Amino acid sequence: MRKIKLYIAVSLDGYIATTNDNLDWLINFPVLEGVDYGYAAFLAGIDTCLMGNETYRWLQRNQEEWAYPDLTTYVFTRHANTLEAPYVKFFSGDIPALVKELKSGTGKDIWLMGGGQINSILLEAGLIDEMIITHMPVTLGTGKPLFGATISQQQFKLTNLEKYNNGVTQMQYSK
Repeated sequence: MRKIKLYIAVSLDGYIATTNDNLDWLINFPVLEGVDYGYAAFLAGIDTCLMGNETYRWLQRNQEEWAYPDLTTYVFTRHANTLEAPYVKFFSGDIPALVKELKSGTGKDIWLMGGGQINSILLEAGLIDEMIITHMPVTLGTGKPLFGATISQQQFKLTNLEKYNNGVTQMQYSK
């Protein structure tokens, strides 16, 4: 069975973006030469990506070309019937039902890219198998949280911890 893997960066105070979707705090963070925080290895193990409409819109505004043409990408939106884009399948139905169907299919693992609303829906449905959370040593004070306030308590196990010389830590959790 395929796994749903949340791979995401978060501020120390739990935000994935500012309230106006600004990611400068992440994009402009000092990069260590030769360090990709496991991204290339992670990407090699997936063939499908899940994201919310706000995440998709941010990518559209901030990329010249679609960054994931080799992945099947599902964008969850309330207006699927009005949108078209290459490499993307828009979906406005029962999100947990679709994700269960994807998990039971064949292929590599599935990347849950976010945002917070989709993260919450899939966490609450018990569909997230692993979380790879890269903690950036930055506080934002306010913004868009990793998860919404309506999630219930769930237990995960820490399976890996990486520390980097620039203060970044990456924690991997699984059920």
